[in-house]
Amino acid sequence: MHNKTIAEISRDLTAGEYSSAEITQELLARIKAQDSTYNSFITVSDEQAIAQANAADACRAAGNAGPWTGVPMAHKDIFCTNGVLTTCGSKMLSNFVAPYDATIVDNFNQAGAVSLGKLNMDEFAMGSSNESSFYGPVKNPWDTERVPGGSSGGSAAAVAARLVPGATASDTGGSIRQPAAFCGLTGLKPTYGRVSRYGMIAYASSLDQAGTITRNAEDSAMMLNVMAGFDAKDSTSVQRDVPDYTASLNDSIEGMTIGLPKEYFSDALSADMQQQVRNAIAEYEKMGAKVKEISLPNTHLAIPAYYVIAPSECSANLSRMDGVRFGYRCEDPKDIEDLYKRSRGEGFGNEVKRRIMIGAYALSAGFYDAYYKKAQQVRRLIKNDFVSAFNDVDIIMSPVTPTPAFKFGENANDPVAMYLEDIFTIALNLAGLPGMSVPCGQVNGLPVGLQLIGNYFDEARLLNAGHQFQQVTDWHLKAPNGIA
Repeated sequence: MHNKTIAEISRDLTAGEYSSAEITQELLARIKAQDSTYNSFITVSDEQAIAQANAADACRAAGNAGPWTGVPMAHKDIFCTNGVLTTCGSKMLSNFVAPYDATIVDNFNQAGAVSLGKLNMDEFAMGSSNESSFYGPVKNPWDTERVPGGSSGGSAAAVAARLVPGATASDTGGSIRQPAAFCGLTGLKPTYGRVSRYGMIAYASSLDQAGTITRNAEDSAMMLNVMAGFDAKDSTSVQRDVPDYTASLNDSIEGMTIGLPKEYFSDALSADMQQQVRNAIAEYEKMGAKVKEISLPNTHLAIPAYYVIAPSECSANLSRMDGVRFGYRCEDPKDIEDLYKRSRGEGFGNEVKRRIMIGAYALSAGFYDAYYKKAQQVRRLIKNDFVSAFNDVDIIMSPVTPTPAFKFGENANDPVAMYLEDIFTIALNLAGLPGMSVPCGQVNGLPVGLQLIGNYFDEARLLNAGHQFQQVTDWHLKAPNGIA
């Protein structure tokens, strides 16, 4: 049962092939037996999961089941879960039990899903490798000496290792798409405002977006059907009708125009990686799509703009973590200043401290106009590039990452090299566009991701394009070595 996708589990439960309690217990046993190898979970919610599964089976017996009734999944530990530890991968929140559910958590609960627990992540979602978690690094099931990507590395590793069929995730600069690419999975970052951010612990409020990591596009569509929609509790939520994202999966893509940005096929991309991506695009041409070269001339400014804006917003958001109201507090503080300094100094890891310091500097008097304001102006130029491109194309395709998954410690002492891992993903967050990674090949036995970029609120087209590619290729069916 652990090899089943979300859609397959939903159909099997409807057909009575097995009960929710049975598959939940199998997956919990698998997590207990195997997750010590991957470290993908921070908290396993055994009792809650079994109670939810039993309730789902009772609901199904009463004839009140929906597509998600009794289907197991798990949440990235950035989403608040009522009565369950919510740490954000940080010592700062290592004792924080949320008193409420994030909106998307509540949505899944209302849909009848079974939550198996909370997944490991880079501390406060800051990282591209899942090496910054207070709970230790997550290991890539394809090669446990390599990173799974970050910050949603726990979500990606758990799905790749067949511990869960799907997981929630979040993406601030590539934190869904990059781990999905590194672990041979499908990762979807929706349009900014499409999915509620209420109850998602903020890193950079104008960039963060909740999304999905699954085995295939069909499962992503099923998850987005639950997650998407207006939320009055979130001021950044957009009031817009939500389509059934599964309804258009099988539509033909003949005549679709694909834009290939020349800036994304540069020397930053290895020849082997470029070949895998171009092979994937050739499959789209066989299905009747047209390919056109486009230009996004301000792409090279995305990383410097992002690493001013994101740290600035994180320095403001994390100011509430002060050792007073909740979370970690230092022992025996001498006075209030000592309490603040030591609680924050001991509670935050090095990467979080680095970004807070960068952000505080960029927002300080005398530097705001030179850095933060200028970065926001550059952000507008990047957005305008995409708006112009979508006048001529239906979808944009590119690599997700410049290399396959790298080894632990390879970039640990070079923050700039680590930041460059997100060179192909960051611009979408700055522009607020939806993006998706689908597995499209392998280099040296490691997965490669193809990035699909859509126009605003055009997730249905992305999912359709991803699903159609997965009907003619089998990269999404491949499991890591040793995963049975």
